[in-house]
Amino acid sequence: MGTPINQRAKGKVGEDIATGFLKKLGYKILERNFQFGHGEIDIIVQDDNEIVFVEVKTRKSLEYGDPEFAITKNKISQIRRVATAYLVQKNITEQTCRIDAITILIQNEREPLLNHYKNVG
Repeated sequence: MGTPINQRAKGKVGEDIATGFLKKLGYKILERNFQFGHGEIDIIVQDDNEIVFVEVKTRKSLEYGDPEFAITKNKISQIRRVATAYLVQKNITEQTCRIDAITILIQNEREPLLNHYKNVG
């Protein structure tokens, strides 16, 4: 069975916030929600001469812990596999790449709390 609609909607809101944040940093958005097999990369951007694969984790409460805890070794391995597929599909070679994570906590009516972690994997 798929992800509940409200989870998908929350994820999209978080990805929209993260995309806006990355644009303000001057990153060029290359792709969103790139899927390969059972994996997905939320946002792919260009940061100067580097391609960055960005995982976004959004939470509405700390009931299940900080969103950072959702970025596990297994998740990073999956991102690496999908990132490799992206590079092959786009015929990109000799390219410096990294994996970043953006965590977003949206609580009540407060401004979302966003953290950007560079080179997590």
